[in-house]
Amino acid sequence: MRKPFAYALMLTATLGLAACDNAAEDRAEDARDAQEDARESMNDAQDSMNEAAEQRQEAAEERAEENNQPAPPAMPTPPPAPAGQQPQQ
Repeated sequence: MRKPFAYALMLTATLGLAACDNAAEDRAEDARDAQEDARESMNDAQDSMNEAAEQRQEAAEERAEENNQPAPPAMPTPPPAPAGQQPQQ
């Protein structure tokens, strides 16, 4: 009589521990998933920052090229006045 009771008690304890272990595993898995999601979000944010930095660099290079180009021709100046006359203003 004692052996069947002991076996039943051990089986109940084993099932109880197995059930408790699943909850801990589920929490651990959820934490791993959350950590992976956070890592992916950080990678996406870093990619966005890199793209923005590249765009800023390209815009700066374009402005530098525009500034190094020769200036557009200035307004034509009137021909010099003949000697002895005042230029018109």
